[in-house]
Parts: sequence; C-alpha cells; structure tokens
Amino acid sequence: MNHTKGPVVNEQQQPQTSPGARPVPPGRRGADWMFGGVYGTVLASGLLAALDQKGGDFTPFYDASWVLVTAATAALAHGYAHHMASHRQDSASHRWRLLVLALWHEWPMIAATLPTVLLLVLSGLVDWDSYGVTAVGLGLNTALLFAWGSVVALRVGYRMTSALLIGLADATIGLAIIVANAVIK
Repeated sequence: MNHTKGPVVNEQQQPQTSPGARPVPPGRRGADWMFGGVYGTVLASGLLAALDQKGGDFTPFYDASWVLVTAATAALAHGYAHHMASHRQDSASHRWRLLVLALWHEWPMIAATLPTVLLLVLSGLVDWDSYGVTAVGLGLNTALLFAWGSVVALRVGYRMTSALLIGLADATIGLAIIVANAVIK
C-alpha cells in the first residue's frame, strides 16, 4: 500500500490522480516553444512573400499589421483547437482556465513573427524598397528557423551535431519559401 502523499506513479512514470482530482496539464517544454517558434516564423515568411506584389504599392505598415493579426489569429485558433481536442467533462470554470492556459501557451507563435513585423515597420520608416525588405526578411527568417531548431534541440538534450542538423532541417523550410517566392514571382 502506498502511504506517500501526491500522485501515484505507474510503471511508465505517468502520474495517476484520484477519481475526484482535476488533472493538471503537462508543463511546456522547449519542444513546444520550438513548435510555436517555427510555425510563427514560417507563417511570417509566407506572409512576407505573399504580401510583396511585383508592380504593386509597397505598404509596409499595412503588411506589418497583417502579419501580426494573422499570427494572433492563428495562435488563437491553434490554442482553441488543442483545447477542444482534449476536452473533458470538468466544471465550466476549470474548462475556462484550461482554455486560457492553452491560448497563453501559443505566445511563441506570435513572438516569432515580431522580427518580420519590426523589419516591415523599420522599412516603412526609412522608405526601403519592397524587394530588399522581402529578401532580407526571408533570409533573416531562414536564419531564425536554424536558430529555433538548433537552440531548442540543445535545450531538450540533443548533442551539438544532431542539434545543428535539426536547425539545418528547419532552415530548409525557409529556403523552400525563398525558392517558391522566386519561382512564383
């Protein structure tokens, strides 16, 4: 018989709660931040490439606002979808707390778009041309994808070589967007 306080742990080290206890969502780890960071950076790159229209007016402040609004909307939708996918029969107040927590955990997606937003705002202030902004933004985001992958892989326990390969794999997504942007335009 177990006389210790706290959750009982089974063979797989999964906590079991008593029948009336409310389960606590698992803590966020570096891999979850990486997901939001990579997703937000890819989203920002795709929007940056799509909003830059050859021959069209360059509207960096408008574009920056759309990148930010789209990131916030995507983060809310993603957090809500995760919440609904793990829906349990709990009290309404507990479900609302879990929803707020799920939405809060999406902040890396929004934060990952901020370099692109700031680049667009800066380009509007200094009257930078759209081609240069798009090229620098896509290059910056590709470097950020490499950093997201490498740093978070190191944080969750990968060795340096593996972490750099993971960063390279993430950067390949950015390179694919650069190639698609060049081919489509």
